[in-house]
Amino acid sequence: MKKKTNPIVSILVSIVIPAIILSKFSDAAHLGVLPGFLIALAFPIGLSLYELIVQKQVGFIAVIGLVSIFCTGIIGVLELPSEWMAYKEAAVPLLIGAAVIISLWTPYPLIKKLFYNEEFMDVKRIDGILKEKGEEEHFEKVLRNSTYMVGASFLLSTVLNFTLTKIIVKSPSGTEAFNQELGKLTALSYPAIALPSTIVMVIALWYLFKQITKITGLPFEELMSEKLRDKTNDNKTQQK
Repeated sequence: MKKKTNPIVSILVSIVIPAIILSKFSDAAHLGVLPGFLIALAFPIGLSLYELIVQKQVGFIAVIGLVSIFCTGIIGVLELPSEWMAYKEAAVPLLIGAAVIISLWTPYPLIKKLFYNEEFMDVKRIDGILKEKGEEEHFEKVLRNSTYMVGASFLLSTVLNFTLTKIIVKSPSGTEAFNQELGKLTALSYPAIALPSTIVMVIALWYLFKQITKITGLPFEELMSEKLRDKTNDNKTQQK
């Protein structure tokens, strides 16, 4: 399995570097408005393409993220009304949240695909205990509740994205001021949007795993997949 991108590198390439380029180097004295805009977008686009092509991470969220970046580029290059940025920023988490909720009515709920899978959890053992205790229906209810909570995190992100974009981005697209405002929006997107949404998602996952341990009667360590258990034990051994 290919090694995933370091989270620090991802934040630097997707948020920090583009924000610096847009806010500090996209004026006429440095890169210029359009070159600065395109160079700033090149960093997250390059990372997204690397993850999609080289690391084979072709999940729905990654694709939506790449489409979002291209839409930002189109708005800037074609100098479309800056108001479109607010709708674009709100549309991305709204689409993801809708997909999470709608997946409940498909054979492949996203909550299972993302978290209740054999890479992460000992699915066979858990399913066996659920069947033995007759708790399958209870567990499905827990999955539904967790899914709604994850969907709510994206709904929160939708509202925050739209509000923050409307407050910050006011200048016409294709201008130096627009680039600077986009840089400010990019810089604030993590603490003002991603962090609150992540907290809600963490609560949802805590609820899911807490309920699994409660239903099965097993500690969380014994619910992890064998691969994760071995990795955890190896880390503990190295720390001693």
